Amino acid sequence: MTPTLVRQHRPHSGPHPRVDPRARARDWSEIQERMLVPLYEAVYQRLDVGPATRLLGLGCGSGLALLMALSRGAAVTGTDPSSPERLALARERLLPADPGARAHGQARIVEDAPLGTDDTDAPRYTLVTAFEPVGCVEGDGEGLGELLAPVARLAADGAAVVLTGWGPPERCATSAVLRSVLGPGDPPGGARGWRGPRRDDLEDIAQRAGLRPDGSGRVTCVFGYADLDSAVRGLMSTGLFDTAVGDREQVDKELSEALHPYRRPDGTVWMPNVFRYLITRVP
Repeated sequence: MTPTLVRQHRPHSGPHPRVDPRARARDWSEIQERMLVPLYEAVYQRLDVGPATRLLGLGCGSGLALLMALSRGAAVTGTDPSSPERLALARERLLPADPGARAHGQARIVEDAPLGTDDTDAPRYTLVTAFEPVGCVEGDGEGLGELLAPVARLAADGAAVVLTGWGPPERCATSAVLRSVLGPGDPPGGARGWRGPRRDDLEDIAQRAGLRPDGSGRVTCVFGYADLDSAVRGLMSTGLFDTAVGDREQVDKELSEALHPYRRPDGTVWMPNVFRYLITRVP
């Protein structure tokens, strides 16, 4: 699959005394989200996503993966309780308010976890995705269990639930950057620094959620940026660097320095990564 190089973006001006959640969500939507397109494509192709699919996207971000499923004919529902700003962008993409704009198929965006499908006659979801990778920062999989809690009653028996995680550190350039900026984690109850993925991270999450593993795969996703500023903004939009010590300007500086080995002579930044997905089933 062809990696995506992010187009040039104008740099933000002035200091960054604190995080602007709306600007961060926009950076995610415009810069970072597309980096995982090969992962979305691989999962959709393997599970034959199409008109018969009713998809629930947990942590759907600004909706790119939902759009891709819609293009295959699926009916989609997206939720992202951790980022209302990203969710607002997903709503703009899939449910435009402009009467002259084209709505995108069968799409629904909900503010919180979609708990309103207790009706036994209501169609259940046939596919649930959690496309935000876990296993790189200490404790980053803790919230996924809460998102998965209602899946058993929202999804059909045998429905696929897809969990995703970072691949081996030696095959993920971004892991080296995270390790350099964050330093090691100090669990339990300590700093949430870099820890690196463990072999059974996804299987452990599935077991706790009562899901049955049913296959897995690995996908290469190259993080490609037009320049250093776009790389810093894109990576900061993931939230992975929020636990770094120092103010925003200091973290930006340390991140820029950590990215220098991945700059090409033309100024672009190129970081190959491998991600893993685990397909599980609802009993």
